[in-house]
Amino acid sequence: MWRIATAASRGLLSSRGATPNLMPDRSIPSRFEGIAGDLATLRFARGLQAAVDPRIDHLASVGSTFSSAASSPEIAAEVVGSLGLASSSIAHKAREFSEGIRHYGRCYWELSKARLRCVIIVVFSSMLVVATSGAGFVLGSSSSIDLAGLCCTCAGTMMVAASANSLNQVFERQNDSKMKRTRQRPLPSGRIGVPHAAMWASSVGLAGTILLAWKANYLAAGLAASNLVLYAFVYTPLKQIHPINTWVGAVVGAIPPLLGWAAASGEVSLNSMILPAALYYWQIPHFMALAYLCRDDYITGGFRMFTLADASGQRTALVSLRNCLYLLPLGFLAYDWGLTSKWFALESTLVTMGISIGALLFVRDRSSKNARRMFHGSLIYLPVFMSALLLHRLPNEQNEMTMAEPTRNDEVLTETEIVASEGSSSSYKKRKGRSQTGPPIAYASVAPFPFLPAPMYFPSDS
Repeated sequence: MWRIATAASRGLLSSRGATPNLMPDRSIPSRFEGIAGDLATLRFARGLQAAVDPRIDHLASVGSTFSSAASSPEIAAEVVGSLGLASSSIAHKAREFSEGIRHYGRCYWELSKARLRCVIIVVFSSMLVVATSGAGFVLGSSSSIDLAGLCCTCAGTMMVAASANSLNQVFERQNDSKMKRTRQRPLPSGRIGVPHAAMWASSVGLAGTILLAWKANYLAAGLAASNLVLYAFVYTPLKQIHPINTWVGAVVGAIPPLLGWAAASGEVSLNSMILPAALYYWQIPHFMALAYLCRDDYITGGFRMFTLADASGQRTALVSLRNCLYLLPLGFLAYDWGLTSKWFALESTLVTMGISIGALLFVRDRSSKNARRMFHGSLIYLPVFMSALLLHRLPNEQNEMTMAEPTRNDEVLTETEIVASEGSSSSYKKRKGRSQTGPPIAYASVAPFPFLPAPMYFPSDS
């Protein structure tokens, strides 16, 4: 029966000519009047073919739609219009998708960086943390710098810093909504939700810590994780409790160069404290000037800064000057400890005198103009100091000794093997009565104590 139905359908179609194309064609509207025949017969034939081969059900439905369109120009216009609506809907969805990506990209970027706005716009983002971490890595390296390790350290530090800044904005969203310079951030403005921001901060912080542990070492990863906890869960709530938050924040800012040094050398030594000390003392006049310029905004936001209890600004100015003077001996210490050449001591002294003069002017005249001048001087000081430190740096001798230790051990063991082979080759002569001036057991001191020089052994000529 199925064979008879198939033969009948093929006969009906062959009597009409070639089998019509069932797929949509752009030239269908121009061929409407060229299609003729009994549409009922064609539908019956397609039904029989569908019964024989179920795979052409979809093509049959499409073909029936266009066959109906062929019978009436109005139906054809409706089909073409529906196709146009479908294409416009797809374009609209694609546009919404791209706009969503741009929107969340901007929100993530603004969450990840700390924008400090007062009289002028100063972008004080995670790039500063990355720069100090990279400088610490270079200072802790030997004569050769591991570029892959440097890139991984900077990337991991940037992700951890982005997580810390994001958590800071999550916890301070209510305070940020009251301040003029922070009310346009993603959370106070409502552009992103708190769970979304918290999920972003947690994921990027965890990824950065894992990257540092994988590509650097566990010491660097531990410093990054502890700094994240110190910033987000100690410094951030302390800003609303006590003015000591400025000094705690200075400790947080001093850890990234120590992290970079640890990633390069695997240890924390006395020489690694130069750049962290500079960052610690530099942050005090920098943020004191900022707190003085934005003191009204801080009061509105509910932050207990040092300037809150210092209406005249005298104590703020004295604290700034004192910490500027603490920066003076760092250049001499870096030269004395073998970290840099003597030129850095001179350059560091000159640039520190510049920021100290700005702080002294602020002490003599506590005006917004002098506070702004000290703030701008602090922005110039840090890149100049770091550039001079990297320019005049000397290779880390301890790191070079650590890298050279396996080679030295191999050389000592090789010398021991040579001595042993020489002793075995001369065993025949020794059996003939040749005397020796020292006990053979003296060579055993080489293997257990590789840091001792190999003993010299000269056989007698008698």
